[in-house]
Amino acid sequence: MKSISVGLLGLGTVGSGVVKIIENHQNKLMHQVGCPVTIKKVLVQEINKMRQVDIDKNLLTDNANDILFDKEIDVVIEVMGGVLEAKEYLLTALRQGKNVVTANKDLMALHGSELLSAASEFGCDLFYEASVAGGIPILRSLVDGLASDHITQLMGIVNGTTNYILTKMSNEGRSYDEVLKEAQELGFAEADPTSDVEGLDAARKMTILATLGFSMPVNLDDVTVSGISKITEEDLRYGKQLGYTMKLIGFAHREDEKVEVSVQPTFLSDNHPLASVQNEYNAVYVYGEAVGETMFYGPGAGSLPTATAIVSDLVGVIKNLRLGVNGRSTVSPQFPKRLKDDSEKYSKYFVRIHVQDEVGVFAEITSIFAKYGVSFEKILQLPVKKNEIAEIVLVTHHASLTNYEAILNQLRSLAAVKEIKCSYRVVRKSI
Repeated sequence: MKSISVGLLGLGTVGSGVVKIIENHQNKLMHQVGCPVTIKKVLVQEINKMRQVDIDKNLLTDNANDILFDKEIDVVIEVMGGVLEAKEYLLTALRQGKNVVTANKDLMALHGSELLSAASEFGCDLFYEASVAGGIPILRSLVDGLASDHITQLMGIVNGTTNYILTKMSNEGRSYDEVLKEAQELGFAEADPTSDVEGLDAARKMTILATLGFSMPVNLDDVTVSGISKITEEDLRYGKQLGYTMKLIGFAHREDEKVEVSVQPTFLSDNHPLASVQNEYNAVYVYGEAVGETMFYGPGAGSLPTATAIVSDLVGVIKNLRLGVNGRSTVSPQFPKRLKDDSEKYSKYFVRIHVQDEVGVFAEITSIFAKYGVSFEKILQLPVKKNEIAEIVLVTHHASLTNYEAILNQLRSLAAVKEIKCSYRVVRKSI
């Protein structure tokens, strides 16, 4: 039986996990694919650097061409990160007839269409399960397990860093800055956490999920994004009083073949399945017209969970290789992209307002909401101990984004409204 040779681009945390799984699970792999799987070459920056995994130095190279143009290498696995260099490496690999597995969400969100077209052109597989939600097999589930269904909604906690921060803030009443520092010390957050906490990482993953789930070419620029850096302990405390839990939610909804995709802090009702997802864990909640509600839950990052998804893709590539069907599984998006405008995006909203504590103010506020046909589901009114200010917390019934933004603008123009402290989307269990 011919051994399948693998070239590995990168040997960091995830790359080390891939090496460990391929070495330690050789019997399992042999059973799955019917032949040995060996790592022939690994691209690294420094050959003599100390590694997280024991590996023969003869396998290491600092020249990508040793992998990309080696005719004996059947599959290239990319775990080096970055975008432009990784893109060129993978395009070269595909042109050389090599199948590709990648965990690079940034690359797939920005250049996935180009890479998939190249894979189809050169008769190669390009699999990228590990690019979203680590070890959770969500992409394979959308492409294969739910292929016959009509997916109408995807909601996900797809960033472990922000979920860890919000969990600690909510459960322990601590500030954003304090928990962020702890997350950095524990390795859950990067030294520069911008991509995570401002929602950019989650937006890239939602681009991939929406494209696959809706079979529509969704781009990163189509995703509305806001992060968690301005969330306060007070916001979370008031949300708790009203029965809500705060999460950074990636949201994709299809209605009448138009879609909206966003990433934003969201108050979930406490009985929503995603509300119970704690710490660094990820989960994706999928609604299909036939299957109904399903949820995929598990570790969203880490060496071995992510490496497990990569090696699972590798198994799929090798099975296709032995059947001679590489490059035939790529399916182009079925539908042209049609995005909702703001008047077609409906949600409930949580808004917290500081107002002058005097007669008639609440009536002024309610008249603005009434003008746009928006009623209230929940109301809290509390005094603030300084400057004769009152705090009003409102949860609306469903309103279009156009009307809601018009309401906020008119509230800001009222002399009695001192400040709109915060505003968040609200999602109850039923959709």
